[in-house]
Amino acid sequence: MAILIDESTRLVVQGITGREGGFHAAQMAAYGTKVVAGVSPGKGGLKVLDSVPVYDTVKQAVKEAGANTSIIFVPAPNALDAVLES
Repeated sequence: MAILIDESTRLVVQGITGREGGFHAAQMAAYGTKVVAGVSPGKGGLKVLDSVPVYDTVKQAVKEAGANTSIIFVPAPNALDAVLES
């Protein structure tokens, strides 16, 4: 499987409001990755990293922010659901 990331990549970070998701999202944004949205169920409407909107679902993030790539930082018991949602 090839993973291609380029200038057109628009990233959604699942679990962005958690410790690991927030840390890595900030690092990716500082490196130049277009972090366009985060997903944390129940926390939709927040903004993180000064301007990144948080949505309740990946579907909302894709529709509203145009995300086309996902990275997952959720607790292990929730990982399968996060993978299936993305």
